[in-house]
Amino acid sequence: MGHRAIRNRGRLIALVLAALAALVPLPASAWGYYAHTVTGEIAQANVRPETRAGIARLLRAAPQLGTPDCPLATIGDAAVWPDCLRGEYWRWAYTFAWHYQTEPITEEYSDRKNCSGGSCVSAQITRNLRILADESLPDPVRLEALAFYIHFAGDIHMPLHSGDLDDRGGNDRTVAYGIAPGLNLHAIWDGPLAERAISEARPALVRRYTEAERAALGGGGPADWGRESWQLARDFVYPNAFDCGPCIDVPEETALTQEDIAAAVPVAERRVTQAGLRIAEGLDRAFAPGPLPGEEQE
Repeated sequence: MGHRAIRNRGRLIALVLAALAALVPLPASAWGYYAHTVTGEIAQANVRPETRAGIARLLRAAPQLGTPDCPLATIGDAAVWPDCLRGEYWRWAYTFAWHYQTEPITEEYSDRKNCSGGSCVSAQITRNLRILADESLPDPVRLEALAFYIHFAGDIHMPLHSGDLDDRGGNDRTVAYGIAPGLNLHAIWDGPLAERAISEARPALVRRYTEAERAALGGGGPADWGRESWQLARDFVYPNAFDCGPCIDVPEETALTQEDIAAAVPVAERRVTQAGLRIAEGLDRAFAPGPLPGEEQE
């Protein structure tokens, strides 16, 4: 076989593999690039100087992770790095189930369900925070944990990563958003709704928050954050989109009115803000001296 034929055959194989990869179901990302980046930047603005210095040191280990197509030079990069890994599913597919933990809004919530072997968002927040805090581990290991922690703590604050109606967190519900047809409910909360909430926020979300603001918006742990999101999905997201309550059997298609969108914007804004401030709390805890997170109960 000649060199040209070999090259052509190689291209054909690559195309077939790409087509097969497109058929592999992947979990939807929460909040897209913009909102995840903002949660990271909120955290950066609210951590202690010592924490900021520790993060900067870990980021210098990025070349050792072997992900040149997924940059990891800033805390904003860290916030989106786990989603970028989907381009290398053969290496990172085992992490894809870590982004969510959906529970039906028609049943009682439990942070222990749908988490076999720790493959869910709440368990991975706890796991990666502990890895990040362990100074006996190599910097590349802690850096990977840093990115996973920041990203998953953002994911769990998106309501449709915790509550659903047997529709993959709203992915199977077609919803028109303004002049944009053909979106799904999950995609709307991921992208345009979160982006509008961030861009319209006054004052801007990325800033140093007062102690009172941090006390009002922070606190809790992964189980609490997941329950909050599940309750929002049950009490607001689905009723807002489908004019139901309680929502048990809703149509596969609907449209958000301008009134619906206006009502949803402050909900999205609050969740993005809470995520950023709570990430900051966890980062300060991880870089502080003392027992590792979770050791207090052991």
